[in-house]
Amino acid sequence: MLRMFFLLLALMSGSGASLALAADTPPDVLARDTTQEVLAILKQDKDLQAGNLDKVYQLVEARILPNFDFNRMTQLAVGKHWPRATASQKQVLVTEFRNLLVRTYSTSLTAFTNQTVEFKPLAMKPDDTDVTVRSEIRQPGSQPIPIDYSMYKTNFGWKVYDVSIDGVSLITNYRASFASTIRQSGIDGLIKALADKSSRSAPKPAPRSGS
Repeated sequence: MLRMFFLLLALMSGSGASLALAADTPPDVLARDTTQEVLAILKQDKDLQAGNLDKVYQLVEARILPNFDFNRMTQLAVGKHWPRATASQKQVLVTEFRNLLVRTYSTSLTAFTNQTVEFKPLAMKPDDTDVTVRSEIRQPGSQPIPIDYSMYKTNFGWKVYDVSIDGVSLITNYRASFASTIRQSGIDGLIKALADKSSRSAPKPAPRSGS
């Protein structure tokens, strides 16, 4: 489930052109257009297809932030324990959670081969500020996998704050694991666990010639 999330998260990262228009772009159009653009990049870039993790990581790091609200995602994932964290701990939690997601799904970006993504029509009112954009990932020989993006409107455009895959919320998944870690080791224990996971999932540098 998480692997599919990281893949779809990467597809939602968008391109520079779409980000410039994001503030005025409806949420379903933003999701569809950025997905199509990233799919085109995957089909054209031989380094990405070959699994160049350094290049994948650079692509992910440069383009993920604008379309996702990691502050809200982290707060929702930490849940009832969030008020217990100090301002400094909250800042580090957001940073470590973002780093974990970025580094983890960097390795999944190249897994997208002959799948396609279909977005469902979105019925929204002019004053809606929180919507669910529904899509399906289609793979030959397999049942479609529903992907739902929870998005809310900000002064800087629509932002994703949760993703549900086949009815399972990413935030809910992480909340259970975070709560268990906090009960055992406290907020600082969670920060250390996130940093350790991020470090383990970081792309390994390519060996130098002659080594």
